[in-house]
Amino acid sequence: MSVVQDQDLALLVDTRNKAHLVRVRSGQRFETHHGFIAYDAIIGQPWGSIIPSSLGHPYLVVQPSTADLITHIKRNSQVIFPKDSAYILMRINAKPGARVLESGCGSGGLTLALATAVMPTGHVYSQEIREDFIALARRNMERVGLEQYVTFIHGDSTQGFKVEGKVDAVFLDMPEPETCVSQAREVLKDGGFFGALVPTTNQVVNLLRALERAAFGLIDVEEILIRRYKPVADRLRPQDRMIAHTGFLIFARAVVKPYHLPIGACEANDDEEEAFPGEA
Repeated sequence: MSVVQDQDLALLVDTRNKAHLVRVRSGQRFETHHGFIAYDAIIGQPWGSIIPSSLGHPYLVVQPSTADLITHIKRNSQVIFPKDSAYILMRINAKPGARVLESGCGSGGLTLALATAVMPTGHVYSQEIREDFIALARRNMERVGLEQYVTFIHGDSTQGFKVEGKVDAVFLDMPEPETCVSQAREVLKDGGFFGALVPTTNQVVNLLRALERAAFGLIDVEEILIRRYKPVADRLRPQDRMIAHTGFLIFARAVVKPYHLPIGACEANDDEEEAFPGEA
């Protein structure tokens, strides 16, 4: 049976689904307007237990997911939403052992997701021009115990990336990613994965033009929308608000030389189903 241990990260959720991310420490306690909960009362209890506060208010104790960690980091800038970061991890093939470079760490939301994906044998290199962003992102990594998997680099990415050797993937989260496309290709291994996020269509256009001039192929532009539902069996319906546009995602693959398909080549195959070899 998995139980809560001293120094574990835990999520305490009240009856209104308000969640609090805490570090369980013996001898200390969590305080709220609903009273306090001594961490010693949590230690040794199974995950998923309900612990009452000193005023009798119940709190559910669960392990935080990566999405929970991103949601609760301290921030001084907009973070990449879990709905986008989870898809980014798959598209740039972030997995254990991968070396991933990001440009623009912000508060460290995507940095956290990347570090979780590449650990324990991979590494994340995060280059950022603002030292205050690096300081906050580093503190956020230390708070969740991921600092050993991330190297922060202070530098202007338009002047090149300060990384030794080639990386498996590059992700750009910055206002003008088109200014760093050639620099990204220089540190990206052949066949490697490229990704970027921008909020507006004119930024997408500028980035597409830069990718077309450089050695990149298989370019995609995508957007992810989420509509949540109220989980009540007798009156299931969509919630009043949804997480709609947060940014455009652009993905590409590094190729040996500039690569262009004839116009319409991709669209012509959009409706055709292709079987894997041996499955036809």
